[in-house]
Amino acid sequence: MTESWASRGFVPGLECVREPTAIGVLDGLRLAVKDLIDVAGAPTGGGNPDWADSHPVPDADAACVAMLRAAGARVIGKTITDELAFSLEGENAFFGTPRHPLQPDRLPGGSSSGSAAAVAWGEADIALGTDTGGSVRVPASFCGVAAMRPSHGRVPLAGVLPFAPGFDTVGWFARDVNTLHAVGQVLFGGACGPARVPLRPCIALDALALADADVQQALLAWSRQAGIDAPREAFAGAWQAWGDAYAALQGLDIREQLGPWIRQRRPRMGESIAPRFGQALALDPDTRPRWQAWRDEAARALVNRLGPDEAWLVPAAPCVALHRFAGSGERSNFYARALALGSLAGHAALPQIVLPFAAARGLPVGVSFIAAPGQDERLLELALALSATGSVQ
Repeated sequence: MTESWASRGFVPGLECVREPTAIGVLDGLRLAVKDLIDVAGAPTGGGNPDWADSHPVPDADAACVAMLRAAGARVIGKTITDELAFSLEGENAFFGTPRHPLQPDRLPGGSSSGSAAAVAWGEADIALGTDTGGSVRVPASFCGVAAMRPSHGRVPLAGVLPFAPGFDTVGWFARDVNTLHAVGQVLFGGACGPARVPLRPCIALDALALADADVQQALLAWSRQAGIDAPREAFAGAWQAWGDAYAALQGLDIREQLGPWIRQRRPRMGESIAPRFGQALALDPDTRPRWQAWRDEAARALVNRLGPDEAWLVPAAPCVALHRFAGSGERSNFYARALALGSLAGHAALPQIVLPFAAARGLPVGVSFIAAPGQDERLLELALALSATGSVQ
């Protein structure tokens, strides 16, 4: 079967090829860029045709794109995003749904759906995405590629369409851990520095309990093979509160950031996306102090439990890739658990890595670790060490 450019993850009808601006560690690598991130001379569509129509074509690359081009990467295209990043499934009513690389009846995960698919299909070596509540982590797990969500603020957001700035990050995908590490060196500003004490991998059992049984079994089997058995607690209480606080604070950010444009422009939106923005715009801004106080305390406690020298295994997604025709009940159940899991890194500004080391029912299961804020390089070094052990299914 011949796959279209769109089905492999790229925005249909948009030519966007940019040569590297210098020689570096990414020489020869093909870079795909999520369509929330500016590439000079190409429209930034945000997955919504009315956004592209109402905003000028950028005249400069986003900071993250400029850094990768200066390290030798060649931009080969812009990738499909779930509409204005407000989804974790990977569907887009206007530009299509990237095809899952293993089973066509499955969703690729979103909102960085096209970037994950382009790498998984082998069309790109590396790809940029954005991650607010799991938009890099979920598609990496669904599609079976390596990915990184950095600590909040580690990678510049200049030239990136804002969604919920209190949580937004620029993340990236790669087909192997060595390449993932090389991209991190560039985006973090150079070599990783002197040797450090390795992070100690542990396993957050309460987070693992949110996953489907087959995903739990796959992650436990992998962790046993890798010799990881030190138990930890990530939520230290009701996990639902983490997702509720995240949804409220993200929604309030969206209300402030995108609300004025939505009210003025009244853009066309897909039938599953429009109600989400409607709910966000209806939130009471006076509730922010209460939710922010909850977040501050929960984040402080999590960082204290995590400490500076551990990395905790958590599910990147609570299930394998969803069926394309999954019903509303199944999707709601997925969302509740996925947002709670994703909110651990989100609330506490943690880095999180996803490694394609496990599988269940013939589909990828991302092996994912969180670490303390600022421990991004050490998390990448842990990934290299785990990759070298051969603990890959």
